[in-house]
Amino acid sequence: MNSILLPILDNLQRGETLLSHLEQAQFSDKSVGPYYSSIGGHFRHILDVFACIFIGLDDGLIDLTARERNELVETNTGSALTYLERTVNQLKTLENLSPTTLLAVVDDLGQGQVTVEYTLGSALCQAHSHAIHHFACIGYVLEQLEVNIPDSRFGYNPTTPEMTG
Repeated sequence: MNSILLPILDNLQRGETLLSHLEQAQFSDKSVGPYYSSIGGHFRHILDVFACIFIGLDDGLIDLTARERNELVETNTGSALTYLERTVNQLKTLENLSPTTLLAVVDDLGQGQVTVEYTLGSALCQAHSHAIHHFACIGYVLEQLEVNIPDSRFGYNPTTPEMTG
C-alpha cells in the first residue's frame, strides 16, 4: 500500500506547505472568475472526498455524494490545516490494508447516482488525481491573485513534463 500512500501523502504535504504560507484573506478570496471559488473551497472539497473514503471503508460502501461541506474549512486556514492533518493521519492508518479490497462507490455522474465497484487502491488513486486537479485550480487562483506558490510542482500531475527554459 505504501506505493499508493506515499505519493498521496507527498501531494498533501504540498498543500500543507501552501496553507502555511497563505494569508486568511487569500485563502477565502472568491473574486477570481470564471468560477469564483476560493482556495478554501477547493481544499475543503479535496479533503471531503478523502473523508468519504474513510467514512465508508468499514462498511465497504463509499458515498462520494455525502460530503460534509464544512464552510468553516473553506474560510479558516486553521480549520483547513486541522482537517488536512486529520486526513493525513487517517491515510497513514490504511498502510496495512490491501489495495485490492473491493468497495462499492456511489457517485453522481450528472444524471443521478450510480454505484460501481472499486478497489481501495483505485478509490485512493481517484482521490489523489482529484486533489492534483483541484491543486491546479488553486494554482490558477493564486496566479490571478498574484500570490507566489512556495512549491513549483504544486498542482502538477507527476506525468506532466518538466518545463525547460
